[in-house]
Amino acid sequence: MLFGRNKKNPIKIADKGVVEWKYTTCGYCSTGCSIEVGLDKKGDAVTSRGVADADVNRGKLCLKGIFEHELFKSAGRGRVPLMRKKRFDEFKEASWDEALDKTASEIKRIQEKYGRDSFAIVSTGQIMTEEFYTLGKLARGVIGTNNYDGNTTLCMSSAASGYKRSFGSDGPPGCYDDFEHTDCLLAIGSNLPEQHPVIYYRLKAAMEKKKFPLIVVDPRVTMLAQMADIHLPVTPGTDVVLLNSLAHVIIKEGLEDRAYMEAHTSDIESFEKLVAEYDPESASRICGIDADMIRHVARTYAKAGAAMTIWTMGINQSMHGSDGVVGINNLNLITGNIGKPGGTSLSITGQCNAMGTREWSSCSGLPGYRALENAEHRKEIAEFWNVDEEFFPKERGLFMTDIFPAIETGQIKGLWIIATNPMTSMTNTARMRKIMEKLDFLVVQDAYEDVETNEYSHVYFPAAVWAEKEGCFTNTERRVNLTRNVVEPFRESKPDFWIFNEMAKRFDHSVTFPENTEGAFNEMRELSKGRMLDYSGLTYDKIEEKRGIQWPFSEDAEEGSPRLYTDGEFQHADQKAKLIPLPFVDDNERPCDDYPFWLNSGRVVEHFHTRTRTGKVGNLNKFSPTPYMEMNPDAAKKLGVEHGSYARLTTRRGDAVVMVQTTQRVSPNMVFVPFHFHECVNRLALGLLDPHSRQPAFKQCAVKIEPIVNQGAAAVRNKAARAY
Repeated sequence: MLFGRNKKNPIKIADKGVVEWKYTTCGYCSTGCSIEVGLDKKGDAVTSRGVADADVNRGKLCLKGIFEHELFKSAGRGRVPLMRKKRFDEFKEASWDEALDKTASEIKRIQEKYGRDSFAIVSTGQIMTEEFYTLGKLARGVIGTNNYDGNTTLCMSSAASGYKRSFGSDGPPGCYDDFEHTDCLLAIGSNLPEQHPVIYYRLKAAMEKKKFPLIVVDPRVTMLAQMADIHLPVTPGTDVVLLNSLAHVIIKEGLEDRAYMEAHTSDIESFEKLVAEYDPESASRICGIDADMIRHVARTYAKAGAAMTIWTMGINQSMHGSDGVVGINNLNLITGNIGKPGGTSLSITGQCNAMGTREWSSCSGLPGYRALENAEHRKEIAEFWNVDEEFFPKERGLFMTDIFPAIETGQIKGLWIIATNPMTSMTNTARMRKIMEKLDFLVVQDAYEDVETNEYSHVYFPAAVWAEKEGCFTNTERRVNLTRNVVEPFRESKPDFWIFNEMAKRFDHSVTFPENTEGAFNEMRELSKGRMLDYSGLTYDKIEEKRGIQWPFSEDAEEGSPRLYTDGEFQHADQKAKLIPLPFVDDNERPCDDYPFWLNSGRVVEHFHTRTRTGKVGNLNKFSPTPYMEMNPDAAKKLGVEHGSYARLTTRRGDAVVMVQTTQRVSPNMVFVPFHFHECVNRLALGLLDPHSRQPAFKQCAVKIEPIVNQGAAAVRNKAARAY
């Protein structure tokens, strides 16, 4: 008899003295998990748990969600507004009135001297939808700058661009429930177990009920690739070639859904002419996937009763990101896999409310998926906001990635940065440092005063974090969920909604700003009536009761809409989706004799974006407190680089020192570096921009690797990463 066989020790959860649980929604990634935060008798947040009857996470939370309550009192929180006359002087504490007055006067001064568009605003994907809507009203209807964008340009711009090009509108057409209905899943550049663990749980549960083939396209042997039936280690930057070749096989072998194509798509002839050039043998020489494997995958996908494709940054963060998304849409359109259970092209979004900013912030146009280029849309919003329609520009201004070069050239003199950290998230850090120093005036609005970008600011606004405020997030599957206020804002920090409203009071205008987020939400409901993006039937109470509701949800609806385009009607003028030819131009930076390795980057499960938050939560940061890279052991041996030692990475832009982790997960000509660390990967990345989405190519560039002789000095250099 085995020792202890009948004596199991049950897991015990420590009693933290919870006297009240408050409902909210996770503020990290876009999965949209419902959370309850436990408060003790002093009103302090002491624990978090998943909500069992929420359809998204079904009681589950990932590592970040489990410790999310620790954010309220984490290190580096902004306590009071800060001001200084000159950059790099000592900050002095200020009142809110002083900080807001100073910022408003600087915006007016800069615009009067250099023009309305000389002041720019860069927002985020991490505040409430009602806050996005209010900021859009402030930027478009009051301040009047056309150079206004969000940091979703760094993560989801290619997805939005690809959806618009193919379907006529942004908006993911599928949902998580499609995992339970699909007969084949193709995942491209998406590593769910580390990027979106709860979505991975949904996928794994679906595969346990019904086995279907999982095909993973990724240069690296990710955790998802390890569980795949087929792993395609594609050459970086060549996804479009692979997708064109898959379409080639499907068309050539008559595996397409011809009836669906003819009824619901346009430009069929030009599309077929283009993909005819991408036979598997020719494609194989470019994308690195065996020709027979390309045929096998194409047949598997096309013959499935329902097939779906998901992707994340592996597609988006590329010179050809928008084309990659269009290529995925093409594949699903020719097989009739749009708008049906288990058949979809589903972008997996990065930030908690990247969808909210795409829907309502007015960054790329006007609220509710309206376009500045559309005169009717401009008139509609002008009347609703009580603004002269001539006040609106007739086309969108600069993307985030074009705003910073415009500072470099003197076109933009002032900048307001909200809940984003471009000194870490933008490529070519050395260039960014010089750009930020050129600004006449910079105001940073963030929950953390020690965020790297704040080193360059003149004014700092301490913002409330996550559930210190109230409002909605929209997740990857278009599910609108509610974040209730759990605790009061830290010290003198304020909700972003309050800050925007207070700023509006300092300008002359005729626009009305509701006093609370529910008032803003009601305006959004009114503006959405009859549109694809229909919020009109949603209310705060109904959203909380249902644990989130998917739009469109009209006033007479009883349930949310899990899928778009179920009737085969799209948002282009002819109501058809476009099949778009995608010629491949190989303009990647490739490895060479001087820089012989591909540099790839991505997320790890314990960290979020630039570690502004997770770097301060001990139970998260302990897993990777310092920059590191994954390197193939055979390649490391040739260079004399040892596991656990430090090495120097150098590109044509700069260098970085990282700890080495040898692993067979990467090929001998490639290294992988998590992108979360300020002193690391974005100092090296090339960052050429996609011509459609203006999203940077974070992942494809060439690097050389050298062992470090003085390991002690290397450890000191990386000390800052462990300081949290």
